Formats: sequence, C-alpha cells, structure tokens
Amino acid sequence: MNEQPAAEAPPSEGIRVLYVDDDPGLRRLVEKALTRHGFDVAFASSGDEGLERLRVERFDAVTLDHFMPGKDGLATLDDIRAMDDAPPVIYVTGADESRIAVSALKAGATDYVIKDVEGIFLELLRSAIIQAVEQRKLQKAKEEAERQVREARDRAELLLREVNHRVANSLQLVNSLVTMQTAMVTDAAARSALLETQGRIAAIGQIHRRLYTSDDVRFVEIGTYLDGLLEELESALSGEGRPHPIEFKGDQVHMPTDKAVSLGMLITELVTNSYKYAYPEGVEGGIRVQLARADGEHVNITVEDDGIGWTGQGTPKGGGLGSKIINAMARILGTTVEFDPAHRGTRINLRFAAA
Repeated sequence: MNEQPAAEAPPSEGIRVLYVDDDPGLRRLVEKALTRHGFDVAFASSGDEGLERLRVERFDAVTLDHFMPGKDGLATLDDIRAMDDAPPVIYVTGADESRIAVSALKAGATDYVIKDVEGIFLELLRSAIIQAVEQRKLQKAKEEAERQVREARDRAELLLREVNHRVANSLQLVNSLVTMQTAMVTDAAARSALLETQGRIAAIGQIHRRLYTSDDVRFVEIGTYLDGLLEELESALSGEGRPHPIEFKGDQVHMPTDKAVSLGMLITELVTNSYKYAYPEGVEGGIRVQLARADGEHVNITVEDDGIGWTGQGTPKGGGLGSKIINAMARILGTTVEFDPAHRGTRINLRFAAA
C-alpha cells in the first residue's frame, strides 16, 4: 500500500487576525468566511477596544473599518502604527470611500478592501490578509538579515581596530629598540641608516594609530596623519644635533589606507633627504611640506627646502635605498616626482588621485 503524501496546510492556516468593526452582522460574516480557511479570528467593536487587545495579545494582522463610534479607523491606525512591532493593517471601506482608502494607505495601511453587499470582498479580504502577513514575514527576515550583517560588520571593525592598536604598539616598541640601538652606535653611516629606519617605522606606525581611533578603517584623514608623522620625524632627526624645523600646511583629504601608507613612506624619504643633504654642517634651515586639494579628485603635495638645491639629475647621495623607495611609492600612487628648477633650494611636486 502506497503512502499518500501529507497535504500541505493552506497558507492561511494559523494566521491570527483581529477584525475591528462595530457591525455585529458583518463580524459574523467575516468570522464564518475566514475560519473556514483556517484563520484564527478575534473581534473588537471599536478602535479603543482593538487597541487594548493589541496591547495584551499577539496578532498577525489587523483588519480595520473606518466608521466606528468614538475613534475612527484612521485615528486607530495611527495608534497601531505607533506600537512596537505593529502587525500589518488592512483597511476596510465602503464602496464610495476610495478617498478614505487612499488616506489609509498614506497613513501606513498595508492594503485596503472595499466592502460590497454581495460579500465578494470576503475573498479579497482573505487574499489581502495572506499577502500582508507574507510581506511582513519577508520584511522581518530582511531586517533580521540586515541586523546580522551589521553585527558581523561591527565585530569585524572592532577586531580590526584592535589589530591596528596592537600593531601600532608593536611598531612603537620596535622604534624604541631602534632608538636604543642608535644611541649605542658610534659609526656615522650606521647611525644614519638606523635613523632612516626609524622614520620608515614611524610612517607605518602613524597609520595604524590613526586607524584604531578612526570610525572608518578604510580611509585616513591625510592632513592629520602627515601632521603627526612629520612631528615624530622631526623629533627623531633633530636628535642628531641638526635642528631643521618642519612646517606643515594641509587641507583635510580622506584617502584610502593603502595609499596613505605609500604617501607616508614617500614623504618620510623626501623629508629625510632634506635633513641629510639640503643644508651644510652648521647651517640651519627649514623644511616645508604642503598638502592641497587640487580639485574634487586630485591632491598636490609639495616638499621644499632652501638648501643647496638638487634638480634630481645625476647620482643621488647616500646608498640609493631612499631613492628606490621614493620611486616605488610614487608608482603605487600613480604619480611622478617632479623637481622645480626655478626654486633656489629643492622643491618637489607630486600630483595624484586622492581616491
């Protein structure tokens, strides 16, 4: 004997409906029509009574008549919509009350059904209730999915912020160790190399410090970042007895984090070169860095000094690592390092897309 598959429950099975109407004859007609299709129907004869039942009972949908003693349907609808997790409302109007139905939809009703003397509206009412309940289920499922996505994103951002915090602390520790090592080294070339290393560590460490205090870890406010970086760089380099003050002026520009790291490394190398080579021993002079928004998409960076000057031609001083880093970072930023031959010292201009 073959087993027959169990019949699926009708879509209306178990749906709990509150029908608010002061007409007892119509309430009986609605009860008979809806319960036959598996609805669980409860009634209220006024808006206030319906609201009281909604406060203490759970309903999947509410059908609401317009003309009732005391509080009419629109006023009742407003009170229902103000409730937490309010059920969908299907508005029931007379045949000549389309204007009222439109007002109900604007007030937040999910649907409306026009009553008729033949009772055809009962089938339309059943269909409207089922659709409203399904729509509400989909809406709640969507809200729940969005909530889970927000929570997952918040957890990820919190974790990333903690990672940036730990990385920043680790880089600060490394920088301190390099500082201790520098103090113990007597060879001038070795000291210079260690100081340059400190600057490069600072460029990356500043990024991570900005990120763990930022509301959006995807971007860095580059003016604030460069201001902190150059202050840290000046403190490290001036310890060698060559006080060359760094002046920074910058617009507020938000830049993707990866680009900000490349720019920080590039600025670090350019400023370090000015510290080392722009001014002869015993001569003081300043270094200026300027960040300016060129238009809605690009920014200009200028690094300049008033020293002996270099146009970028010929063999660079030092071991050449700094020049390699400058060129590599410039390629990442999609720009080229341009020297201004009219400037009496050294002036370098960069222009690149901020995004």
